[in-house]
Amino acid sequence: MSAPACPSAVPAVFVDAETGFTLDLTGMGIQPAQFATLAGPLAQAHAEMVRLEAGAIKNPDENRKVTHFSDRLVYADSSLFRDVEAFARDLAAAGEITQVLINGIGGSALGPQLLQQAAHGPYWNDQSSAARRGYPKIYFVDNTDSAGLTDALAVLDLAKTLAVTISKSGATQETKNNMLALEARYRAAGIPFGPHAVAVTMPGSELDRYAHAGNWRKIFPMADSVGGRTSEINIVGHVPAALAGIDFAALVAGARHMDELTRQPDPARNPGYLLAAAWYLAGHGKGDRNMVVVPYSDRFGLMGKYLQQLVMESLGKEKDLDGKVVHQGLTVYGNKGGTDAHAYIQQLNDGRDDFFAVFIEPLRDAADYPIDARLSMGDYLHGFKEGLVRALTGKGRRAMEITLTAADVYNLGMLIALFERAVAVYAELIHVNAFHQPGVQAYKLASKEVTVILGQLQDWLATPAAAAWRGSAAAAATAAGCPEQARTIAGWLDKAAVNGRPLAGRRITRAFVAGAWEYTVA
Repeated sequence: MSAPACPSAVPAVFVDAETGFTLDLTGMGIQPAQFATLAGPLAQAHAEMVRLEAGAIKNPDENRKVTHFSDRLVYADSSLFRDVEAFARDLAAAGEITQVLINGIGGSALGPQLLQQAAHGPYWNDQSSAARRGYPKIYFVDNTDSAGLTDALAVLDLAKTLAVTISKSGATQETKNNMLALEARYRAAGIPFGPHAVAVTMPGSELDRYAHAGNWRKIFPMADSVGGRTSEINIVGHVPAALAGIDFAALVAGARHMDELTRQPDPARNPGYLLAAAWYLAGHGKGDRNMVVVPYSDRFGLMGKYLQQLVMESLGKEKDLDGKVVHQGLTVYGNKGGTDAHAYIQQLNDGRDDFFAVFIEPLRDAADYPIDARLSMGDYLHGFKEGLVRALTGKGRRAMEITLTAADVYNLGMLIALFERAVAVYAELIHVNAFHQPGVQAYKLASKEVTVILGQLQDWLATPAAAAWRGSAAAAATAAGCPEQARTIAGWLDKAAVNGRPLAGRRITRAFVAGAWEYTVA
């Protein structure tokens, strides 16, 4: 990355002639004078991007480097890349494993799911060319909801299933719960878990130690300097992709090409900087407008959900880098084009003007399905997109368009890299740390406090005084020594009563009496 240059006038349209990638900001209403106000901030942001890729500490709260851009410069040529490819190829050739369960959360699940759908479509397990070539079918669990694991177990043959747990620390409770519950199922079936288990984690982590102790089949190392939401074009995305027969090198290649485009020092010739500037100007540097992501492709149907995490977890911050309370953020929602014209598009067109839309359109149709002598299904989809853009911009609503040649792995790599760069640059413009997530940590700590209250409830239920007890949640909270926690105690009592699961050996039932729940301990 060379030294920053003086920005030229903001272009209405950026085109990469090599790939056909186009970023059209015509509908965003950005004036050259507005763009000019960001010349200094963008030059400073560019300098910070240079520092980031040179190995500077860019996550000061955790004293970490941020290496997802620089790592992929060499990843496709690394021994780790070859190790993953060989492992997946040998597994498919052996034929003993026909199903893979990916266990992760956040970026450890969203990115791999997005890539699976982009590469093979929503029915990849049954229809994809990879499945026909003998690669295993891929399933996901990404929560601590018993329904998710139950549904997965209903279709899995454990003896032929590889369980892949992806967690940097191994301490993320949702992922850990699925791992432990799954291991118990293997044990109950009389099947050794180790030969059916793979870990993707940081060396020395809790999961790493657990996997070594259990003689797991394979352990792949994850870098401490790559966060979950920016880990798809790395080992986190590679293992699930390789196991499904996806050409991961193409994803990396697409990302690297976009990285080259977004290293350009002139903001007017850098699509990542243009994107970040458009976000900033549309929302007055405060995220005053929501970003509505509308990909016109079923293959990119998870893009809105993926970008929710990437953007909102990176930019939603209470404090800036100086410790000043700023309450920054950029709200993202969206699903897919065509479908959403029959959902929330009504509000976008006629309701609150509190958003800007990001239309993503791959031009190449998956197949030609003629509807009449003049139009195919793909023509109609393009027409619907154009019509919506016209309708919105005709009313002064803001919209930008991203056009790609195809909805394939290479172009997905370009998209991911584009938004990763835009997020990093936008974070510099608003002076926040894009690479930590203190709010997530706060939620985890609050959740642990709730489980501590359950422990207090169980301690009381184990006492003789609780035998044959009857009363309200408030009375139970007082008896358990935490009178201020009546609402939380009620939640635990309700859970126990509905599930018929004893607490501390006591059976809990409830009845609605005089407008409130009354609980009985037996």
